Amino acid sequence: MTEIKGAPASGSIMVVGGGISGLTTAIEAAEVGYEVFLVEKNAYLGGRVAQLNQYFPKLCPPSCGLEINFRRIKDNPNIKVFTLAEVEKVDGTPGNYTASVRIDPRYVNENCTCCGDCEKVCQAEVSNAFNFDMDRVKGACMPCDMAFPARYAISPQVKGTEDAKRIQDACKYGAVDFDMVSKTIDLKVGAVVWATGWEPYDANRIDNLGFGQYPNIITNMMMERLASLTGPTGGKILRPSDDKAPESVAFVQCAGSRDENHLPYCSYICCMASLKQTTYIREQYPDAKIYIFYIDIRTPGRRYEQFYNTVKADENVFFIKGKVAEVSEDSATGAITVVAENAVTGEKIRQTVDMVVLATGMQPTAASTKLPADLKVTEDGFMVNDFDKGGMFAAGCANKPADVYSSNQNATGMALKAIQTLVRK
Repeated sequence: MTEIKGAPASGSIMVVGGGISGLTTAIEAAEVGYEVFLVEKNAYLGGRVAQLNQYFPKLCPPSCGLEINFRRIKDNPNIKVFTLAEVEKVDGTPGNYTASVRIDPRYVNENCTCCGDCEKVCQAEVSNAFNFDMDRVKGACMPCDMAFPARYAISPQVKGTEDAKRIQDACKYGAVDFDMVSKTIDLKVGAVVWATGWEPYDANRIDNLGFGQYPNIITNMMMERLASLTGPTGGKILRPSDDKAPESVAFVQCAGSRDENHLPYCSYICCMASLKQTTYIREQYPDAKIYIFYIDIRTPGRRYEQFYNTVKADENVFFIKGKVAEVSEDSATGAITVVAENAVTGEKIRQTVDMVVLATGMQPTAASTKLPADLKVTEDGFMVNDFDKGGMFAAGCANKPADVYSSNQNATGMALKAIQTLVRK
């Protein structure tokens, strides 16, 4: 093991997760003088925000907020970034922790200029997880359009193949290094902030809603990628089965949320996500009809309520209070029929549409991956902050369902809590 020696043990903070909460925590702590180790499992920073088309409250593209944060990180020598890295173990007490971090190989070193020659010669393609496997990318590519660090990454599937030799020969800068191996380092830190974020609930587990069975049923995060200029369709919202422009779309709210068989809690973001995505469709297709099936519409705060009222006033948007019971497909046309009972009239509704978007819930990463530390976690996977004990804290969606704005506020508070741990030790 290699030990990184930096500031004294009680003078450093480790932030686990490089999404918007982790970025905010790291920057806030570093800009008041503390050394921060930022550990991210992906090859890039930005987390879920990087996958969005737009985010509230100003409906900004991800570049709006992330580029500023990336610049602040790049300009701050107090922040050391580790990508393709995962924490394997944290031992110790508040003010004096040892964290073992495994760093996997990128097969591209700091000499990379992002010239793209490696991608041009690479013939292998791999599934694109960034776009939720809706397309494929070269085995050597930028991890995403605005990746930070700005450096290519090569899939482990390429190593040892003919592609590996082609890529190595094409690189003029000596940036390709297939001798890279996984390594483990020890970080001495005084506090840890877990900003491990969230995952979309697995829609394959919701048996009655047809995801994975019918191609024209997608999730809300897939819709974000379809609407994005950097997504699989270049920003054009098209029906997956035949690339047809949808003339009608149904949104199914609480897909896996507020359900004892799945996620028993409200995921906070789903209603606003569907309202926002309604505007995506209406902007591209002014004549398209939108049907929103809901239990309750939850719009926390005056600004969100105003947004809801604007969408509700659209004559081509129809709100149906009723939980969707089943869906079916017309195999000849690919159209989807949604069946629900109107909770107001008691009428059984059958609505046929070109596409269905499932508003899948927000599940904390810790629900599926046990974090390697002494942490209090609810049965749903959210971390519980123990402020009396101090030392380790959860920020953003690791603590509770939240939007970008709330996550930023919370992350600033957790940076302060981490600093207080160092100060009182």
